[in-house]
Amino acid sequence: MTSFGARLHEAIRRRGPLCVGIDPHPGLLADWGLNDDVAGLERFCGTVVEALGGEVAIVKPQSAFFERHGSSGIAVLERLLADLRSAGVLVLMDAKRGDIGSTVQAYADAYVDPSSPLCADAVTASPYLGFGSLRPLIDTALAHGNGVFVLARTSNPEGAEVQRARGSDGRTVAETMLDRVREVNSDAQPLGSVGCVVGATIAADGADGVNQENLRVNGPVLAPGIGAQGARVSDLRAVFGPVVHSVLPAVSREILRNGPTVAALAASAFALNQQVKEMLIEK
Repeated sequence: MTSFGARLHEAIRRRGPLCVGIDPHPGLLADWGLNDDVAGLERFCGTVVEALGGEVAIVKPQSAFFERHGSSGIAVLERLLADLRSAGVLVLMDAKRGDIGSTVQAYADAYVDPSSPLCADAVTASPYLGFGSLRPLIDTALAHGNGVFVLARTSNPEGAEVQRARGSDGRTVAETMLDRVREVNSDAQPLGSVGCVVGATIAADGADGVNQENLRVNGPVLAPGIGAQGARVSDLRAVFGPVVHSVLPAVSREILRNGPTVAALAASAFALNQQVKEMLIEK
């Protein structure tokens, strides 16, 4: 069994580090000339798979935009997962789940156990019931060769009130989460399967509660915030410093706004992927 970290490492080598978010919100469907219904959702997903299947290493569907359509929307998400896998793309389910005990185990069974039709290569998770509450999710993912991305210092401004808070040891909550991720990945090669989410919008000088050295978690760093939230690809080296070669820049609107044609989507993904390859991939 090949670990998620190893699969991701190889996929980045072949296709580059760009992660494209799949966020079919009502406004985007309308911009594409699609109805905000299951039929529109299906057409959207088919176009995205055709455009991105040969261009990027990993994509990130936001489950909420499928859940809002009920069981029929979940069925579309299941088909999207299968189609992306067939296209050779890794899938990071953006579900941000977090709970305790049997409930977090149920989330694990849904998102990282291959017996589930919703199983992805990795899932995002919220550790703010305590990092230890995620152990069933992390353990299940690792047992099946899948991964988890733990929220640490996110790109939304509201996150600061929790993530920049300091404990009795003087460390911020975000840094404590990064410490825990590092512990899980301690012996992994070539890349750990537990990643972290750190916004590309944070200050490079540590003022946002994350020290660059603490970002050495021996795992991938998902970096949302490029484009609509104000960060630029050219900012990544300054923000992430010594771990920039482990960064997955996450972009959604900057790519998806170029739809609905397959050619325009593929061209925009290719262009941005080339830009991040030049910036991030170690020569």
